[in-house]
Amino acid sequence: MTRTALVTGGTRGIGAAIARALSEAGHQVVVTYQGNDEAAAAFTRDTGIPASKWDVADFEACEAGVAGVEAEHGPVDVLVNNAGITRDGTLHKMSAEDWDAVIRTNLTSAFNMTRAVINGMRDRGFGRIIQISSINGQKGQMGQANYAAAKAGLVGFTKSVAQENARRGVTANVVAPGYIGTEMVAAVPENVLEKIIGQIPVNRLGEAEEIGQAVAYLASDAAAFVTGSTLSINGGQYMV
Repeated sequence: MTRTALVTGGTRGIGAAIARALSEAGHQVVVTYQGNDEAAAAFTRDTGIPASKWDVADFEACEAGVAGVEAEHGPVDVLVNNAGITRDGTLHKMSAEDWDAVIRTNLTSAFNMTRAVINGMRDRGFGRIIQISSINGQKGQMGQANYAAAKAGLVGFTKSVAQENARRGVTANVVAPGYIGTEMVAAVPENVLEKIIGQIPVNRLGEAEEIGQAVAYLASDAAAFVTGSTLSINGGQYMV
C-alpha cells in the first residue's frame, strides 16, 4: 500500500537519505526545506521527490503547508521531523536569540508538524511519527546547551505522543544518530575528525543511508509494535 511520507529538512544530508529510503520502500514522499532553493531544486531533479518551502518553526506555516501537501498528495501517514539547526556557543556566552532559534526550529517544530497531522492519523487508524534526535541530546555536548536541550526534548515529547496515540494505530519513535559523514561533518578539520572517529568503537563515521534505512523500518507495517522507543545509531560511541 502506497502511503504519503513527509520529511522536514529533507533536501540535504540525513534528511535527503531518509527521503530516498522511504521512496525506495514504496512511499510517496514529499520533503520540506526553508532556505536553500538551489539545493532543493537539485534534490528534486535527482530524485523526482517534490520539495515544499516553509518555516517549520512557524505553527501557521506548518498548518498551511501540511494542508497543501495533503491536497496534492493525499493524507500524511508518515511524518519524519528531521529539520534542525545549530547555533553553538558556551552557555555563558549564548544569546537569547541563539537559544530561541534552536529550540523553535529543532523542538517546537516537532509540535507544529505533529499537531498538523495527528488528528488525521488518529481518524484513519494509522500513523508513523519519527523524530531525528542526536547522540548529543542523549549525552550532552560542550557548546551545545541549546541543541542538546532541544534534541533531548524530542525524546520526552515522543514518549508522550506514543502513549496518547498507540490505541489509535499511531506509533511515535526517535532515531538518535551519532556522527554521520555528511557535508557538515566532512568540513570539520582533519585532526579534529580523527579524534572524533577515535572515540567511535566501530572506527568510522556513520552513513546517512544507515539512518535512512532505520527510519524506513520504523515507518513500515513491520514496526507496528515499536513505539515510544529511541534507536541509537552511533557506532557504540554512547551506549544507553
